[in-house]
Amino acid sequence: MSRLKKGVLQLFIVLPVLLASCNCTCFALTPDQIILLANKGNPDSLALAHYYQQKRKIPPKNLLLLDVPDKESCDRRDYEQYIAGPVRAFLADKKKIRCLVSFYGIPLKIKGPMLAVHKSSLYEQLKTRKDKLNNLLRNIHKDNNKGQSLKHQLQNIKSRLNSFIKNNDQRASVDSELALVLRYYPLAGWLANPWFTGPPLDISIGRDNVLLVSRLDGPSPKIVRRIIDDAVQTEKKGLAGIFYFDARRPLDKEPKSAYGLYDRYIHSAAELLMEKRFNVVLDERRQLFQPGECPDAALYCGWYSLANYIDAFAWQPGSIGYHIASAECNTLKKKESRVWAKMMLEKGICATIGPVGEPYLRSFPLPQLFFSYLSQGENLVESYFFSLPVLSWKMVLIGDPLYRPFINTP
Repeated sequence: MSRLKKGVLQLFIVLPVLLASCNCTCFALTPDQIILLANKGNPDSLALAHYYQQKRKIPPKNLLLLDVPDKESCDRRDYEQYIAGPVRAFLADKKKIRCLVSFYGIPLKIKGPMLAVHKSSLYEQLKTRKDKLNNLLRNIHKDNNKGQSLKHQLQNIKSRLNSFIKNNDQRASVDSELALVLRYYPLAGWLANPWFTGPPLDISIGRDNVLLVSRLDGPSPKIVRRIIDDAVQTEKKGLAGIFYFDARRPLDKEPKSAYGLYDRYIHSAAELLMEKRFNVVLDERRQLFQPGECPDAALYCGWYSLANYIDAFAWQPGSIGYHIASAECNTLKKKESRVWAKMMLEKGICATIGPVGEPYLRSFPLPQLFFSYLSQGENLVESYFFSLPVLSWKMVLIGDPLYRPFINTP
């Protein structure tokens, strides 16, 4: 059984326990426990950091200005020299800090180094073999015996390629690496998140070595300022509106694939919020929500429209949601891009989650945990870390970490 399927099966097996034990575990993150990271060479980055500092009463001493390249991506050396190194030095005498916030102007993702020569050679061999098998399959009937044999070979090659990439991948989001900035760790692949409240994982690090990390970023400074304002204002009266969950099939109580299991998680999130008497719409069609079908959208979780946002939602101020697909946060700035994180921010959402590259399904936050914690009055960043299985990987949380959308909801 692959590592991916085994991990998702473990999550499904313990799902009833997760939902039964998902009680409030808030650690009451306070403004003085937050460090803001801004790009000293970007006036918008500085202005937004000061604006958030004033809105949330973050102490002036908790602002760190980084002399960092003003690009969405950086290489590993630049990350260590311009981001991780200064952050470690700044935190050396600050014992109370629990959270970092990276601002507009701080790089979004870290490019991976070239693979070692012998590993790269193996990778190229596997890719060549995959292409040959695909060509052979195009020229024969896939249902005959030879076609079936080729399909099995192709599946095996794809599995080996996925495993090879995952186990040697050093690409990551800047924020996911910043969560581990207080310690040194292997860069290839991911590490289990000790804050995750799902099933027990192979934890090699303690919670004291992990910082909570959120990002206040977006396609423009105006959008980032709107995110801050929406969070502060919505918190006063509570988030109101309709909660949309976009499953791809009717509930399958005995799903037979990782995708079926994750679809089950979306059903579980919707059912949990229905029990709390929120206004929930659960769509079980294979088709995604279509343009104009989702007025007054307050929460959203669904899948799978790769890098192709569907304009179905009229987002309420303070709304939160994420779309489960690969690389939906690989850019927040490219104008022609239609990745979901960027487009949702442009359309008015207040907080979202997305990966900067291929994350594998296993690494997404579990929807039933994330939305359960939020609905109990938890803040955004803790709800995210309690539901996030892995670190040193691809995921990004965009939004005000202190935002508690349901703290004043009747």
